[in-house]
Amino acid sequence: MIKMIHTNRGKLFLLTLLLSLQGFAQKPYEANWKSIDSRPVPEWYTDAKFGIFIHWGPYSVPAFSKVGEYSEWYWMNLANPQRVKNGYKETNEFHNRVYGENFTYPDFVPLFTADMYDADQWARIFEKSGAKYVVLTSKHHDGYTLWPSKESDKSWGRPWSATNSGPGRDLLGELTTAVRKTDVKMGIYYSLYEWFNPLYTSDVDLYVDQHMVPQFKDVVNKYSPSLIFTDGEWDYPHTTWKATELLSWLYNESPSKEDVVINDRWGKETRHHHGGYYTTEYGSGMPNADVPWEENRGMAHSFGFSKTENFEDYNSTQELLYMLIDIVSRGGNFLLDIGPTADGRIPVIMQERLLEMGDWLNVNGEAIYGTTLWKETCQWTDGQVQDAKRGRYKVKYDVMKLTVDPEPGFASKEIFFTQKGQTLYGICPVYPKGNLTVKNVKLKSDAKVTLLGYEGPLKWEQNGKDIIVNVPSLTASEVPCDYAWTFKIDGVKK
Repeated sequence: MIKMIHTNRGKLFLLTLLLSLQGFAQKPYEANWKSIDSRPVPEWYTDAKFGIFIHWGPYSVPAFSKVGEYSEWYWMNLANPQRVKNGYKETNEFHNRVYGENFTYPDFVPLFTADMYDADQWARIFEKSGAKYVVLTSKHHDGYTLWPSKESDKSWGRPWSATNSGPGRDLLGELTTAVRKTDVKMGIYYSLYEWFNPLYTSDVDLYVDQHMVPQFKDVVNKYSPSLIFTDGEWDYPHTTWKATELLSWLYNESPSKEDVVINDRWGKETRHHHGGYYTTEYGSGMPNADVPWEENRGMAHSFGFSKTENFEDYNSTQELLYMLIDIVSRGGNFLLDIGPTADGRIPVIMQERLLEMGDWLNVNGEAIYGTTLWKETCQWTDGQVQDAKRGRYKVKYDVMKLTVDPEPGFASKEIFFTQKGQTLYGICPVYPKGNLTVKNVKLKSDAKVTLLGYEGPLKWEQNGKDIIVNVPSLTASEVPCDYAWTFKIDGVKK
């Protein structure tokens, strides 16, 4: 009996010692980039591949932009004569005609009603779209918050949050609750700067200390976001924003510390240099996959809903799917934006795009989620190879010319590749006729080739360094999906 007690105490002592040593070994992240950048990006993010961005706020009331520009920049486009190219003239003409010269941007807040907002309905659409994470603008550059922020109301000197003005509701809280009923991760967008905040325009250091830092901690503590997409960092270096101090707190102490993912927008010098993943905007993504990256864009030209955008301004479901496939094949994530209306509806055209993407992912999702890079990102047809340019912001990206509508004499991407273990996926934007040749792939003798969504194995043969797959001839009612078709190849020789 005594021996047993001593043994149990010994075991307890060893267990306590091991736990303490483990805790000691996990050193806290320090407030410098070397330490912050050493934190691995949580696997859920690199597996997710597809997310939904949401731009929603008082700017959703006028919902106006010069075509090709951003409606969420309405206040700045209204106030700043230097933004001629961005729509200063067009915005002022619209504003004065519809609202009058004496109507100010804050006057939009009572009209931002969200009276049709149903967070559960939004969450159902997001889940059906196949997206694995959502990023809502908790606060854009106008400083208006979609959650109850005492810092916001105090520094603006007026009700400047959704709970005590406009909707009179915690819009962020409602969506967070709804999304977390699904398997979709919930994230936030957070603007570091605020264009016309009196504290920001008079003393940025005071603004950071008294407003931004406590407000950032407040939103994280309240909602524990799994992703934080910061923005508005470009006026000052990261030291002004106290970014590394904030991030060491986020990684060490916050309720989000285990699974939170951050982007690279933490100071005017940090994009593509520091942070969890790197961002590109209205472009084609990064030139390599050394660091996780994400391309973000709206369905048309604007992030926020814009009434000036017509049907022809919107990318089709086919275009958006090809972007997703191309981006994933090159190691990136795709954050696709929607802009709800001021009363809280997701425009029907945006719902349609999301649900159609979800239909495709229901069949082909295993070739997207949790995949990694193959040795080749794609297989080109014969012709001159000219891929899209890479860059941070608004780089020309005509995905249709890269796939189904190439210029005369130019090659197109006939197969996009992703892989998972010893399984190779080949995604074809054009359904092959007869046989499909997959170059530079060698298979084991017992390898199996299938078409996702179609029952039964396909015949194949090795032809030197290539494989030739016999593709079934299917009628329109037999094809498993629209837009792109995935050949699953099990048993690839390494």
